[in-house]
Amino acid sequence: MDLLPVKVMDPALAEMGNHLSDAMKILEGGKLEGEAERRKLSWKDIPGPLQGDGQNVVSILQLVQTLMHGDDDKEGHRRMQYVGEQGHMALLGHSLAAYISVLERERLRKLTTRILSDTTLWLCRIFRYENGSAYYHEDDREGLLKVCRLVINAHYEEYGTEGFTVLSSKYPVIYQSAACRPGLGQHLCSQDVALLDKLVKDDRDSGRLPLLLIANAGTPGAGHTDKLGRLKELCLQYNMWLHVEGVNLATLVLGQTSSPVTAATKCDSMTLTPGPWLGLPAVPAVTLYRHEDPALSLAAGLTSSQPVEKLRALPLWLSLQYLGHDGIVERIKHASQLSQQLLENLKTLASIKTSVEDELDSPVVVFRFSQDHSSPSSGASVEGCYEEDRDILDALNRWLGEQLADQVPLCGVDVVELEDEGTCVRFNPLMTAAALGTQENDVAALLEKLTELIPVLSCTLRFRQEFRDEVLQQASLSYIADPSWPGLGVVRYEPRNTELEEDKSQERMEKINSDLLKKLIELDTDLSFSCGPEFSEDKNVIFIGMATEDLDVREIVETMVSLGRDVEESGKLFENMTEVVRRGILEAELQLQKANEEKLMEEGVLRQIPLVSSVLNWFSPVQASVKGRTFNLAEGCLDSTEPVYSIKAQTSKEASPDSPNKRFPGQKLFRRPGVGSDSMSDCSSVGQVEESSRENTLMHAADEAEVPQEQPSQILEESVSLNQRVPEGQETESVDVLR
Repeated sequence: MDLLPVKVMDPALAEMGNHLSDAMKILEGGKLEGEAERRKLSWKDIPGPLQGDGQNVVSILQLVQTLMHGDDDKEGHRRMQYVGEQGHMALLGHSLAAYISVLERERLRKLTTRILSDTTLWLCRIFRYENGSAYYHEDDREGLLKVCRLVINAHYEEYGTEGFTVLSSKYPVIYQSAACRPGLGQHLCSQDVALLDKLVKDDRDSGRLPLLLIANAGTPGAGHTDKLGRLKELCLQYNMWLHVEGVNLATLVLGQTSSPVTAATKCDSMTLTPGPWLGLPAVPAVTLYRHEDPALSLAAGLTSSQPVEKLRALPLWLSLQYLGHDGIVERIKHASQLSQQLLENLKTLASIKTSVEDELDSPVVVFRFSQDHSSPSSGASVEGCYEEDRDILDALNRWLGEQLADQVPLCGVDVVELEDEGTCVRFNPLMTAAALGTQENDVAALLEKLTELIPVLSCTLRFRQEFRDEVLQQASLSYIADPSWPGLGVVRYEPRNTELEEDKSQERMEKINSDLLKKLIELDTDLSFSCGPEFSEDKNVIFIGMATEDLDVREIVETMVSLGRDVEESGKLFENMTEVVRRGILEAELQLQKANEEKLMEEGVLRQIPLVSSVLNWFSPVQASVKGRTFNLAEGCLDSTEPVYSIKAQTSKEASPDSPNKRFPGQKLFRRPGVGSDSMSDCSSVGQVEESSRENTLMHAADEAEVPQEQPSQILEESVSLNQRVPEGQETESVDVLR
């Protein structure tokens, strides 16, 4: 923000403007000097005692900036509201309010009266609300609370003295639209005016007092506008107070406004939120109302005799002057044009349904992904789907909204839950465009991203049932029904029953599924595998993400079964490894001891004496055979090595089987070779010829390389049959091999 002009008479005001400008530069200027070093000292984030000598303004602002941005080093993570020049004026208003509050009482009264009168007059003219008064409040619900007190005081003359006991004569009734935000009232009414009329008559006949009707000019969810003209007639008929609120009230500043919203100018009160509409931070909400008795307004709290409370309007007073009438109209018009741009393009997308078909002028756009074949006839609810299908579509639309919000953040879309439509994506530029700086190219980027995501949603919805059927055919996989998961599905690998205890069996299942998930994540594929949402109720399961057009569902299931079996088999080698090895060592020691005893019985005692054994071995050599042993880790037992060579010779001659799923060069896993571009088909055919030629060459080379070899047992027999003397110390001994 530019510095205040030198012509300012009060030097304190000039200094205040300069300090605000410097503060905004520090807070919005990114990283500070020495910020990286300070972040390493995490102990400074812990609250400590107040320093005795105090700190300067720059140090305090640096602390605030650090607390605001935390450890986010990337600018993309700092999605703060865009604070323009008009925002700086609003922030300056809060500083001025604190400065003005120290003025002498009479001067303060005159100044606050002028500020309050100007702001009220401007707002009433801008929003076409003639002869109105204004109440400024921080909480946007507080204005309605004060209005309720005003209406109660008007209908119950003794309320001020007797309090709530006077309400027992005729219980007051407050009517609220069913689409209103929750928490504003207990008695709800339908949007059907005729039904509301009958409801009011029944309440009057029952001795109740119809008091207040809360209507909407833009519901919080879908931006629907009630029939305000007809509701006003109903309120006049039964002497009720009509209060209107909603985002569509912002369009009253435009020259052309739909008739339902224009009828809001005739209501008894309305609540406006100019802060988000105009991109003004920390400005109060405003409730405009009409009432002739100032005493009742004072009793209800709509007016105050305290000058300091009137200073709430100061930030708005400064900002409205800075923007001017044309600037206010331009911002509201820009937001409405963004909505129309998005709405017109959404109607060209076959799989996208909008819920504002009867309100073309609504600045709120709510849309939802829906397959054409599941679309209902007119008047049907939620695509006419079953409850499970609705949950699946809700999950997909929730994923769609999150993706759009993350990848196109400047559009400010969010996810809303509507009673009839279900989960939808909402674009409400009147509440977000001014703060985020949304432009037409951002809406174009939103449409482009939406066009990319629609095929992914359609394929995922189409392949979910096929994936479920394939999983149910596998005994080792369990299909977990989770309609809230926006993906292909959820499965669990079920290991074979090993008659373990329940706790150990659960741990084993968790370990196998965890290792299987790691192997699936390591695969070269566009399909995502995860352990699911953070607070998911399903444990030890694998969540499969969104699908594409060329997805091979059967190959996914077969791969999961194959990898799961490998993980299960490999896990058996390590489950009780300590006990297996211990038993193997004990058995090996016993067999060594037995072999030594047999050697003693065979050779005799004399051959165990060193000098005597040499003489005996010289005259009568001992013919000993090699008795090898091997240790099988899988079975935990010792075996003879005699069948090893024969088995090895047989397996070396067997050809390895071909892979059931051959992969072409450049092709990722789980993709069908027939679906895709022509270039992929050409590359696949060339790859097949090259692979076949390469296999033939390798097989021919392997055949030539085979040479008959003598068996080790034959060599040993020949060497033993030779009648040769063995020198002392070189005799053959029995060997046990632990493998």
